[in-house]
Amino acid sequence: MRIVNAAPKASILIESLRDIGYSLESALADVIDNSIAAGATSIQLYASSKPGEQRIAILDNGRGMTEAELLLAMRPGSQNPLEDRPAADLGRFGLGLKTASFSQCRRMTVVTRKDHLTSAAIWDLDYVARTDDWVVQIPSNPEELPWAKELGETGTLVLWENLDRLVDLSCDEKGHTHFIRQIDEARHHLELVFHRYLAGERGLRKVGIALNGRPLEPFDPFNSGHPATNPGPVEHIKVGDHEVTVQAFTLPHHRKVTPGEWERYAGRGGYLRNQGFYVYREKRLIIHGTWFGLARQMELTKLARVKIDMPNGLDAHWKIDVKKASAHPPPVVKDRLRRIIEVIGATSKRVYTARGRQLVSDNRLPVWSRMQNKNEIVYRLNPEHPVIAQFTSKLPSDLKTEFLQVLELAGATLPMDALFADLGGEPERVAGNALSGETLQYTVETTMHKLREAGFERHDIMEMLRVTEPFRSNWENVEAIIQKIGAGELQSV
Repeated sequence: MRIVNAAPKASILIESLRDIGYSLESALADVIDNSIAAGATSIQLYASSKPGEQRIAILDNGRGMTEAELLLAMRPGSQNPLEDRPAADLGRFGLGLKTASFSQCRRMTVVTRKDHLTSAAIWDLDYVARTDDWVVQIPSNPEELPWAKELGETGTLVLWENLDRLVDLSCDEKGHTHFIRQIDEARHHLELVFHRYLAGERGLRKVGIALNGRPLEPFDPFNSGHPATNPGPVEHIKVGDHEVTVQAFTLPHHRKVTPGEWERYAGRGGYLRNQGFYVYREKRLIIHGTWFGLARQMELTKLARVKIDMPNGLDAHWKIDVKKASAHPPPVVKDRLRRIIEVIGATSKRVYTARGRQLVSDNRLPVWSRMQNKNEIVYRLNPEHPVIAQFTSKLPSDLKTEFLQVLELAGATLPMDALFADLGGEPERVAGNALSGETLQYTVETTMHKLREAGFERHDIMEMLRVTEPFRSNWENVEAIIQKIGAGELQSV
């Protein structure tokens, strides 16, 4: 048997490593993983957009590296993904620093300081292309590199230059605008991915991250601090010697939050696209906005978001990719999620259907009746509503028949498609017609009169009105009208 050297050509393979599929935001997140794993509590991101000198840097105050450790870290595939690693280690393949950097730039420099010694090394893809060899360059004066003087007693600086994937040098103005936009989008992505570290969640070392001196603010996709958010119980799923935890959250209805808060928690993709599972690996978000094929993304479940926490010991089971941007639950987890997914979505559905159910529950005075027949749900104007019934009773028989036909026509022409489109797109802007003061007064008087005739006590009537539209949303005015009725200023019930 002969043995033939089949080592890959450096100039070809290193170019191929650039196309694993990183975006700027996922590349930055991968490098930040290394900073957190190195014990950093402060990470500074720098982005220079000066035409012709665009560059990005990631500077941390972690433990730093010796020259030997640096050269090992610069080697592609510096870690075996099958080896056990500490719980705080956010790495996996030993490729992240290199592939993330190569995906964005043609020149990547690392300057690091440990034990009062400064070391540096450079991957220059143009130099590799010329020499066709796996070699890094060692700069003689690393302190003169951009932002190198910002290094503390310990820490590491990763510098990206020649950003050929980010900057279009052929169109300066458009290229500059595009670069700025990508940096801004990366900020929002990092605020989501590392929100638990930024917030200093219990059990985690708090990490401060800033972009050009501006601190990143943690973005909790579950809005868990809001009183109207509905958290579910924590589920524990055993996978071998490890444990996966699952907890569902139902975000507040848009009427329970401010317009600004509603817009913020929609996220870049909106509520519909951002519903689903949020998978965290060692508290770092790796994938979100998916049901893993177990359910469809529907309007009625758009407020459902589910936090899944997994340890790095389950990387192989979850098929975590190099970018840490893709994952697939193992069968035992997927089976458990399949059994609880109906419960996960049910709470979110209740936020939108609770009002509908109130309309058809005991004596809730529905103007519209919600009727379900087999697979169809139909909404009809309720001829037994006190105001409608009162008016109908005053009509002669021929006009009564015609009036009921008018009600039937109104119910049959309810613009369902338009309502669905409006509620799905901008539900916070959808509102019913406001009642005039005279109409509200007439409605209150007539309703109370009919309910008293039906034998209801004043206390019961008040409770019924309090939870029913249009009284609920006009309750302050309704109470004032009822007080006038009690004082005899209006028609008494």
